[in-house]
Amino acid sequence: MSSLSSLRSDAPPARPLPSPSAAGRPLRLALCLSPLLVAAVWGLTNRSLLYEGVTRLARAEPAWLLAAAACTCLTWVVAACMRQGAVPDRLPPGLLLASQFAAGAANHVLPAGLGAHAVTVRFLRTRGVPLERATASVALYSVARSGAKAVVLIGFLLSSSAWRRLGELVPDGAVLVPLAAGVTLAGVATAVVRPLRRPLTGLVRCAFSDARTVHARPSRVLALWGGAAAMPLVQASVLACTGQALGLGLSWPEVTLAYLAAGTAGGAVPVPGGVAVDAALVFTLAAFGSPPAVATATVIGYRVLTDWMPLLPGALVLSAMIRAKVL
Repeated sequence: MSSLSSLRSDAPPARPLPSPSAAGRPLRLALCLSPLLVAAVWGLTNRSLLYEGVTRLARAEPAWLLAAAACTCLTWVVAACMRQGAVPDRLPPGLLLASQFAAGAANHVLPAGLGAHAVTVRFLRTRGVPLERATASVALYSVARSGAKAVVLIGFLLSSSAWRRLGELVPDGAVLVPLAAGVTLAGVATAVVRPLRRPLTGLVRCAFSDARTVHARPSRVLALWGGAAAMPLVQASVLACTGQALGLGLSWPEVTLAYLAAGTAGGAVPVPGGVAVDAALVFTLAAFGSPPAVATATVIGYRVLTDWMPLLPGALVLSAMIRAKVL
């Protein structure tokens, strides 16, 4: 026993285990710096487009550009209202608005709005919302936004005769058949494979429960569906004001219809940054009678105001929120 105790006393003391906060510090630092790195890489790879857009905007009418910038700021407010309307829990308005501003930077990394959804889910998790309910709120947000946008598009189609010039934007059978087959295969796989079926069943159950709770509150219904209907109109107003500043020569209803149609056609291509939507948008503006060069400049100016200029501030806000453990 004495020899055993002497061996134990001569052994070097055990090193203390690193605390969880110290162990996760490099990962948190990487998350803080990654939005800034993405913004820098994106700016270097697209410097020619950025320079051209800024140059054209410098020669545009400043009053209309200020109106477009105001509408751009309004989009973040509308997005925050929709996010609040999609979840029963009350969220802090200032942090919610900041999270939606930061989510715009994340959308340049992931396609189809996945970056903004990921930031929102992380924000809801830090506010104590369970993962299933946070994911269900994203699903409700997406359904409301798509459904309201479809209703607004149908309303503009019924009230305008310009839809006849948009026939070439409708996907043909060669595109629709593989898309329908992919959706069908995904549904069959989810129904057959048990590891996929169980979490999906729980998510659907939680989504229906939260949807009933949300729609029982008039304030949540107004925030969700009113914001969903206002979002495409506000975004189209940014494009219309930019077009007025650059001499596009189209009315607000025509620009709005072109925006809605281009978003429907180009949104089916899952690429980050809205590249497919921009190409379809230039085409639709030209189809309404705008010169192609002015239509291109308008879309570039629209992206400068909505994506490029807020990219660095959004990345800074995203990094600050990660560092403050709000995300």
